[in-house]
Amino acid sequence: MRRRLIQSTLAVVLVVIAVFGVSLVIVETRTISNSAQARVESEALRLASIVDSRVLASEKVNADVLRNPVSKDQYAVIRMPGRAPIEIGTKPQGDVIRSTQMGEEGETVTVQEPRSAVTREVGRTLLIIGLVALLAVVAAVLLAVRQANRLASPLTDLAETAERLGSGDPRPRHKRYGVPELDRVADVLDSSAERIARMLTAERRLAADASHQLRTPLTALSMRLEEITLTDDPDTVKEEANVALTQVERLTDVVERLLTNSRDPRTGSAVSFDLDEVIQQQLAEWRPAYRNVGRAIVSSGKRHLQAVGTPGAVAQVLAALIENSLMHGGGTVALRTRVTGNQAVIEVTDEGPGVPADLGARIFERTISGRNSTGIGLAVARDLAEADGGRLELLQAQPPVFGLFLSRTPPVHRPDESRPTVR
Repeated sequence: MRRRLIQSTLAVVLVVIAVFGVSLVIVETRTISNSAQARVESEALRLASIVDSRVLASEKVNADVLRNPVSKDQYAVIRMPGRAPIEIGTKPQGDVIRSTQMGEEGETVTVQEPRSAVTREVGRTLLIIGLVALLAVVAAVLLAVRQANRLASPLTDLAETAERLGSGDPRPRHKRYGVPELDRVADVLDSSAERIARMLTAERRLAADASHQLRTPLTALSMRLEEITLTDDPDTVKEEANVALTQVERLTDVVERLLTNSRDPRTGSAVSFDLDEVIQQQLAEWRPAYRNVGRAIVSSGKRHLQAVGTPGAVAQVLAALIENSLMHGGGTVALRTRVTGNQAVIEVTDEGPGVPADLGARIFERTISGRNSTGIGLAVARDLAEADGGRLELLQAQPPVFGLFLSRTPPVHRPDESRPTVR
């Protein structure tokens, strides 16, 4: 590109020099020729005037008297009636410039000048014009090189930026060049880099969320399948198979939820559902894991609460809280349901040491964990809760109490709905 810019600029300059230079040479040549002719004519008139004045004054007219007024490059011949011609200077050879003037006393004055003098003057003029043209070409080349570098260097820089984007480095450079068109391209590349960075972040986040959220359902499903392989009782096999099918449905729901959140984390499919069913499902899935470590999981509080949300998402939030208590808590884990205003609240608490004071509300930030864990579970749980218009909060740090707040629908009247139960 640099070479093309230099060549195009140089071509334009050469065309301009050719057009105006030739015109200038023609004009200067004519001017010099006309000036030489006028000079010879003026000299002939001057000599004729001198001869007339000396003849009228009856003074002597000869070559010595008239030699000084004549230029050394000129040749003059004065012819007077009845007298021999008077020659002044050396007669030029070749082409000459000539002028003949008549005096008032009948004399004739002829002045000649060699045309070579005009040719020399034209040559000097052409040399000056050529030097000026050469300087113009040099200046044009320097300007073209500077302009080519100014345009080509940003393009090379933009090409490197595009190559970095293609190689997976989406950092915007925020570099501008002072050329509106190039700055526009830089703006587009920076915007593309920011979009690619957001897309890559979303993809990495989806992978991390998927690995974390699918781990628990897959582990539970594996345990159910192992129990099926270890028993020969058809009823037990049937029961475990039904539970396994339920967990497969939950696993499918988890995948769909992850894909939905990856496209738009605020898009939910909230419906009215019974909290008891979701809580019972979680108790059934987690009770074997708690039993294996000698701990218990119970529920209490207000029954038959109707909440607005996505049952699968609520189940995932509760699963994250229950798993968090299993890994970091201690003692019995309790799920309590209550009503506050127009919201239904599910509290999850245990008898462990709780959340460290230096974490506090940061416990919901990604990669923040009080132990050696991923720090993703609570962050994903909060996003799932907010997707359906709810919220997840740390109500108390020690002992830990997490509260899941959901919008409540009017309850279905049942005679025993006010009696709390422990499951």
